[in-house]
Amino acid sequence: MILECSDLVVGYGTRVVGRDLDVALAEGEVLALLGPNGGGKTTLLKTLLGLVPPLGGEVRLAGRPLGALGIRERATLVAYVPQVHAGTFAFTVAEMVLMGRTARSGPFEAPSARDHQVAAAMLERLGIAHLADRPYTLVSGGERQLALIARALAQEPRIVVLDEPTASLDFGNQGRVMREIRSLAAAGLGVIFSTHDPNHALRHADRAMLIRNGTSIASGPVRAVLSRQNLETLYRCEIIGIGTDDDVAFLPA
Repeated sequence: MILECSDLVVGYGTRVVGRDLDVALAEGEVLALLGPNGGGKTTLLKTLLGLVPPLGGEVRLAGRPLGALGIRERATLVAYVPQVHAGTFAFTVAEMVLMGRTARSGPFEAPSARDHQVAAAMLERLGIAHLADRPYTLVSGGERQLALIARALAQEPRIVVLDEPTASLDFGNQGRVMREIRSLAAAGLGVIFSTHDPNHALRHADRAMLIRNGTSIASGPVRAVLSRQNLETLYRCEIIGIGTDDDVAFLPA
């Protein structure tokens, strides 16, 4: 496993947000986290990234304790893609992606030829090379999200963590981002993403973890975990399943 933890307790200071959480991720695998707002998903992601220290248990990356890894070493193992945002400064899309290379060099080092080569390759991979010279603040929400994924890939990590990657995106751009998540796994990366849409998990994840009130109520292969009964327990509402067991979509009643 490239990432693993067991009996993890997460929270802030003395406030416990979640406990008894077990996470395991292999290379080439996609794990989806689902749950209502305030259930602990983001706190768990921040703990897995090392942004928040665990209150109990231990996170291990590539077989080593996360706490024993320096910031630079963590950045070469795991990359983070936040929810899409508008940005503040008018960096070009190419400059935003190039920032991902600081994980391999340093914040005050001039980008090398290799850095520019990797950044350009990530722009091509995400299909946004034509946006390279456009201000990041002036491209669409879907294009910004693809740029953030390209920036994460420029770190050349082994794991990519995405926090609600389709939030605020239109239907078409949701599909573009979710297809890219699947292609990352096909390229051998481990991927974790949080979502409010069980159908995204069904179609693009290998395993799912359902979190409510800081507790995992189900975890395992995505089609075994994402049942109508489990989703009703998770969201405390009636769920309708449309289609067959092999091709089902879930909607709130």
